Amino acid sequence: MRNDLILEDTTLRDGEQAPGVAWSKVQKMRIFNALVDAGVRWIEVGIPRMGGEELRFLQEVVDRQNPLNLVAWNRGIKEDIAQSIDLGYKAVHIGLPTSDKHIKHSIGKSRDWVKSQASDLVKYAKDRGVFVSISAEDVGRTDDDFLVDYAGVLQEAGADRMRLSDTVGILTPEKYRAKVELVTKATSLDSQCHCHNDFGLAVANTLAGLHGGARYFHVCVNAIGERAGMPDLAQIAMAAKKLYNRDLGINTEKLRDLSLAVAQETGVPMPAWTPVVGDNVCAHESGIHAKGVLADSGTFEPFSASEVGGKHKVVIGKHSGRAGIKDCLLAAEIEVEDAVLDLCLEEVRATAVAKARALEPAEVVDIYDELRLAGFAT
Repeated sequence: MRNDLILEDTTLRDGEQAPGVAWSKVQKMRIFNALVDAGVRWIEVGIPRMGGEELRFLQEVVDRQNPLNLVAWNRGIKEDIAQSIDLGYKAVHIGLPTSDKHIKHSIGKSRDWVKSQASDLVKYAKDRGVFVSISAEDVGRTDDDFLVDYAGVLQEAGADRMRLSDTVGILTPEKYRAKVELVTKATSLDSQCHCHNDFGLAVANTLAGLHGGARYFHVCVNAIGERAGMPDLAQIAMAAKKLYNRDLGINTEKLRDLSLAVAQETGVPMPAWTPVVGDNVCAHESGIHAKGVLADSGTFEPFSASEVGGKHKVVIGKHSGRAGIKDCLLAAEIEVEDAVLDLCLEEVRATAVAKARALEPAEVVDIYDELRLAGFAT
């Protein structure tokens, strides 16, 4: 895995293409600012050809390009690319397919047309002095020989990078890595991972692609995007930091705030078990787990809650043990008696089952107080 990896967020483009998501300029600006606040420096900001609110947003952020790297997405049409460059964008992406299925059914052309169009568009954009990214869309169903041929055309035309888009998310990590390695060995082009999550493999495929030599890769906040979404920004950022010792420049303490901001704009709350930023990631109920983390949080946590902007907590419920309940009572400044604690443990578990939920600290205190007073009464 390279040491010069570049995370590029596409929440504002591919993320917004999630069915039912439609953001105003104001909403996109809030997400944009949250991304920047979290340290994201490469952002695919949207599609100028859409016009309307999208265009107004793109016109407003174009002046933020230094020190940010903002990428405007375009169809494989010269007029689209010209519009992006005329707006002032210094980096453009060109979308073109490479699988026979997409070439035939999506654009109704031929392989030769795709190569010729790609070459012409890359040369046009480079002549206008911008960074040029270009896709191999549906790389999972692209013939390997044609992929290498196409990559050579892009390199000769002067492209800066080639995006390997597993458009329908059908590649396994082994197969996606092989696609990246194929391009990496055949050309000197930088490659970019763009993995969809239809089989839940987007994060794994991205990491595999990085092991295959890719430099750039796409993520979305909360893994949103078309169909089943894209690789999650927080998961990739923390995996790179903690598992591969790669600094992506992300302020991980802002990850939870960023996730909550996007959840608010989409109207879709994060499940509590969402990796890295979910409420349950650094929460513990099981008696054995609670006892361990109260002594040393690293016992059952791969990273501290504060590292991702969250809070460590012990939850009291059906699976709680003495240590968790005692900690809850001590936090409420209750002087704990062991005999009452044993009775409290039984009652807490029964109450949690009856209410089908975890208990609030005040409820635990009430149970303990009632049992203690009952003991005195007898």
